[in-house]
Amino acid sequence: MWLLSVVPPVRMKCVTIRFFLLWCWWWMSVAFVEAAISSHPEQESANQSWVRLLAEAERLRLPTKLLRVLPPDFIHFEFDELRTYAAEYHPGEHRMLLNRTLSLNAAGRVLKPLGRMTHKELEVIYHELFHAYMDYLMVSGVPLGEFDRSSHALLRVAKEQQVCRYGEVMIAPIVQRMDEVESRYLTEAESWEALNETWAVFVGWVVWNQLDLLQQTGKSTFLGGRDAHQWIPRLKRAFERGEFRGYYVPEEPGERRLAQKRYLAKSSQLSLEEALVIMEQAIGFSNDFVKMVDVSFGPTWRSACLTGKERVN
Repeated sequence: MWLLSVVPPVRMKCVTIRFFLLWCWWWMSVAFVEAAISSHPEQESANQSWVRLLAEAERLRLPTKLLRVLPPDFIHFEFDELRTYAAEYHPGEHRMLLNRTLSLNAAGRVLKPLGRMTHKELEVIYHELFHAYMDYLMVSGVPLGEFDRSSHALLRVAKEQQVCRYGEVMIAPIVQRMDEVESRYLTEAESWEALNETWAVFVGWVVWNQLDLLQQTGKSTFLGGRDAHQWIPRLKRAFERGEFRGYYVPEEPGERRLAQKRYLAKSSQLSLEEALVIMEQAIGFSNDFVKMVDVSFGPTWRSACLTGKERVN
C-alpha cells in the first residue's frame, strides 16, 4: 500500500516537468520569432535611410567613397540637447550622438536630409562619419587582404603614422596661445585618438571647402582636376595657419583634471603625406588631382618621422 501511494505523485511530477519544459520551449520560440519580426523592420529602415543618405551625398556632389564601405546598420544615430559640442562618436558602441538640430524638424528621431543642412553642419556630419569609417576598419574582423584596397592602404598608413608622428607630439596647453607648446609622449590609445581627430578635422575641412567652391563655381572638386587653382591655395593657407590639428583626452587622471582635451600644436598637425592618402583613399579625389596637389607643394613640404623637439625647430 505504501508503494502504491507513492507512485501517483511521482508520475504527476514527471508530467508537470514535461509540461513546463514544453511551455518554456514554446515561449522561447515565440519570443525568438517576435524578435526576428521586430528586428526586420528596423533593419529595413536602416537600409533605406543609408541608401537615402548615399543618394543625397551623390546629388550634392559630396564624397561617398568612405560611406560605401560602411554597412547600412553599422552606425546607431542618437540625438540629444548638446550644449558644449555639436556631435560625438563612441567607437565601442558604434554610436553617433548628434545635436537635435541635426535631426529632421529637430524632433530627435532621424537624421535631417543633407540638402537641408548648412555647410558647417555637413562639415560636422562628415567629421563624425569619418570616425565611424575608421571604427569599422578596426573592428570589422575581416582580414585586411579582403578589404577594399583603398581602405587597406588607409589603415596601413594610419598605423604607421600613429607610431611615426603621434607617439610623441607637441601640444598647446592653452589653445589661445599657439606659440606656447609642450612635448608629450602619448599612450597607444591617446595617439590613436589624436590621429583620428586630426584626420577627421581634415575631412571636415575638405567637405566645407568643396561646398563653398561648388556654391561659387557650380563645379565639383572631386570630379577630375577642376578648380585646382582655387582649391590648392586654400589647402596651403590652411596648412600655414595650422588648421589641421586634432586633440586627445589624457588617460592620466591628474592631467585630465587640468584639461579634458589636449590640442596638438601647429608643429604636430597633419602632414602633407597624410593629407594626400586621405584625399585619394578615403575621400575619393582622382589620382591626377592628388598628384597635382603633391607637385604644387613641392619636396620642402614633405616630412619625415622627427621627434617633437626637431619639429618645433
